[in-house]
Amino acid sequence: MSAEPSQPVPLRASDADREAVVAELQDAVADGRIDLDELGARLEVALAARTHAELAPLTADLLPVLPPAQPLLLKGGVAGAVRAGVWRVPEQIRAYGGVGGVKIDFTRVECRLRVVEVEVDGQAGGVEIVVPDGWVVDTEQVDPDLAGLRDRTTAQKLPGSPLIRLTGTCGMGGVTVRHLKRGERRKLLRESR
Repeated sequence: MSAEPSQPVPLRASDADREAVVAELQDAVADGRIDLDELGARLEVALAARTHAELAPLTADLLPVLPPAQPLLLKGGVAGAVRAGVWRVPEQIRAYGGVGGVKIDFTRVECRLRVVEVEVDGQAGGVEIVVPDGWVVDTEQVDPDLAGLRDRTTAQKLPGSPLIRLTGTCGMGGVTVRHLKRGERRKLLRESR
């Protein structure tokens, strides 16, 4: 008898998450991308939304045209480097593990991009990437090198969520891609209340 695959738990939306969507919808009206009737309908859904999955479709078709931006460069060096918390995701990220390693945590980010290019070089310290449930990571273009790639993500993509396209090499430190661990998930849920 085979076990049922576990379904990702939908992350609860905070007041700040709902307010961010409302602000984006208001900007879309100001830019002429949606009219007032559509704004009213979307606001009603946004204010009643309980999860990120309910909020995502409301702005998925409103991606603004952004000027090209410099890639985010993360170097592990000796002490390591961590990018976590609330931050805006650029189109390109380059992560070099160095000796101390690099951790990129996408679980609380603001991301309206369809694709995020992440170039990795595990070097000696390795690179760890944490993505929310519903985000998909394409690892086909990563060279496993000595330490290899550990992809612990699911292939279930939520509408409106970005695709993380990983390229580069795992080096001696390796590259790990994963969703939140149980303890991290509980901590995030407590913080969002």
